[in-house]
Amino acid sequence: MSVNYENILSNVVQQMKPSGIRRFFDLAATMDDVISLGVGEPDFSTPWSIRKEAIDVLEKRKIVYTANAGLSQLRAEVAGYLEKKIHVKYDSEHEIIITVGGSEAIDIAIRGLVNPGDEVLIVEPCFVCYAPIVQMAGGVPVAIATKEENQFKLKAQELREKITDKTKLLVLPFPNNPTGAIMTREDLEEIAEVLRGTNIMVLSDEIYSEMTYGRKHCSITELDGMQERTILVNGFSKAFAMTGWRLGYLCAPEPVARQLVKIHQYIIMSSPTVSQYAAIVALKECEHDVERMVKEYNIRRRYLVEAFNRIGMTCFSPEGAFYVFPSIQCTGMSSEEFCETLLAEERVAVVPGNAFGESGEGVVRVSYAYSLRHLMEAVSRITKFLEKHGGIHE
Repeated sequence: MSVNYENILSNVVQQMKPSGIRRFFDLAATMDDVISLGVGEPDFSTPWSIRKEAIDVLEKRKIVYTANAGLSQLRAEVAGYLEKKIHVKYDSEHEIIITVGGSEAIDIAIRGLVNPGDEVLIVEPCFVCYAPIVQMAGGVPVAIATKEENQFKLKAQELREKITDKTKLLVLPFPNNPTGAIMTREDLEEIAEVLRGTNIMVLSDEIYSEMTYGRKHCSITELDGMQERTILVNGFSKAFAMTGWRLGYLCAPEPVARQLVKIHQYIIMSSPTVSQYAAIVALKECEHDVERMVKEYNIRRRYLVEAFNRIGMTCFSPEGAFYVFPSIQCTGMSSEEFCETLLAEERVAVVPGNAFGESGEGVVRVSYAYSLRHLMEAVSRITKFLEKHGGIHE
């Protein structure tokens, strides 16, 4: 007798859509001569001093489990780094947890706060994982669509309109993936004013905090009364070109962190030991490496924004992260149709905007975490594609 897997598998998991990012990445991997601009992974090598530390750790065989919350020395370095960068103090022993990438930090934060039926406000367009994690926790994701006319920033009135007596958490993903939008201190102050005096927590995903162009990142935790109601998530993948090292962290008020570490204990035990030792070196020695990479990203950013606007794909000028979010409305295609046809005809892989929420329809996400040479060739191919499909008018 055959097994009825539909009855065995979780209904929540079966109803969940696969990641729109991975779909096009996996499809591109099966084709020849593809320029893939779909995945947000730095093309730079991890700085040598970080790699050398990992080699030394392996040679010394210091590869046993660490404390559940992470190496105390690494947590102390994270605390010092945050005090230097965003002027906020955290108790490294009781308020910081080292996680397997920023993704695990997001997961345990949401699971640690959300009860069945709780509503979680998610600022869109955004990274693809927030809503599925909320659903797996039994919560209800509530999208707040941002608008290009507001530079894809969350506005206080938009937030107020979505708050109900069931609202538990606001996911604040800035600098933003996929739009590249940021929130200034003045922008965040308006949001903080709405939240003060409520029991609504903030999950501030700041994984791209080092990647801003023209102005420094501001964290909502810097504002009066907000550190106590915020879980800050960050990591090493983007800024330090350490995606495969799988290391992140979260910072939270002690009563919250004390509960979240229990989830971490049971599902992970502790984060990779080699990566933790390497991350200590990253924080202590690699600030100049980060600055060098960000400078190169900025060159690529300016090139793509100018190029897309020139060929008719109207493009918002991002101030953070390493993505541009150009409009494809000149072609008359949907986001998915555009991406599928572009990949098939010109061998260029980008991600449909609706993978990041319904408000992303009509645009695509293009990562500039790739060499300028690759970007220039991609633009050349996209230009040919637009000429063929009526997107460019003389």
